[in-house]
Amino acid sequence: MGSLRLGSVTSYEAERGLGLIAGPDGSEHLFHCTAIADGSRQIEVGEQVAFLLLAAHGGRYEASQVTKLT
Repeated sequence: MGSLRLGSVTSYEAERGLGLIAGPDGSEHLFHCTAIADGSRQIEVGEQVAFLLLAAHGGRYEASQVTKLT
């Protein structure tokens, strides 16, 4: 299981369903719209979120279970 982290959405392309979350330490993590926990597949840039960081393909890490906090 991944570790719970906090961050904010810095970009989101609804057409592609891809976004980026920045952590308070400057780390950046990719996420897909299917990782948005409420099932809406929509999220706003600037939204504060909690997420799990999980291993993905190719040795990368991605945000999962992205939960809106605001």
